[in-house]
Amino acid sequence: MKPIGRVSPNGDTLSFGWKGVPNEMDKNKNYLSLKRFCQDLGIGLFGVANINEIKKDFAVSESLLERFDKAVCLGLGLSKSILAEIESAPTRLYFHHYRIANALLDQIAFKVSNYIQKKGFFALPIPASQIIDWQNQKAHLSHKKIGYLAGLGWIGRNNLLVNKTVGSQFRIVSILTDMPLKTDKPTKEACADCRLCIDACPVNAIRENPADFDHLRCFEKLKEFQKQRLVDQYICGICVKVCKGGRHS
Repeated sequence: MKPIGRVSPNGDTLSFGWKGVPNEMDKNKNYLSLKRFCQDLGIGLFGVANINEIKKDFAVSESLLERFDKAVCLGLGLSKSILAEIESAPTRLYFHHYRIANALLDQIAFKVSNYIQKKGFFALPIPASQIIDWQNQKAHLSHKKIGYLAGLGWIGRNNLLVNKTVGSQFRIVSILTDMPLKTDKPTKEACADCRLCIDACPVNAIRENPADFDHLRCFEKLKEFQKQRLVDQYICGICVKVCKGGRHS
């Protein structure tokens, strides 16, 4: 008896284990191959999340979501030099850097989606930064939540994803897929005794308990920065600058 395969558009036979069901070896192999591909594109953070429990909250058609059970989450680090210039407000350099990082992530997500499709599977890249409901500050999905489920970090006091190595000094993008991949697990780490973001926040929106983060105060400050023409969209960067994850110096 031979394992049943699936033929991709480029003619490759994809191993799915016995009776066409992907086994753990297949999932690990696909995971490592995809990770190497992403790293070759410059990705610094890579993880895969099981999205079955959260995809009901996505602003994507149900008929399309039915085929997806995983999300690949990719992260790019931000420039420490550009962040260092931020003091009491975002800078024009940071605004430009923020946009370039998101654009680059979108391009990489596009390439990764094509890679997955050439292997014979479905992939849906979700924009790194695209608000579809400004009143409620909502996107197609929460990259932050997917990043957490993919093991890239924890939700910090600053209401951002915090990685133990780079803190919150990175941007992420997600690709929904049905490709057989092993999935990562959420980390059990947390901010612990670090309170740098609490001290840095200009409007005291960040509290001891991450669940008490004041979204309204934060958003009002973002609108103030935008009205002052410091930046052309709702970003800040102050708590991003000070967040170092497990590196408190």
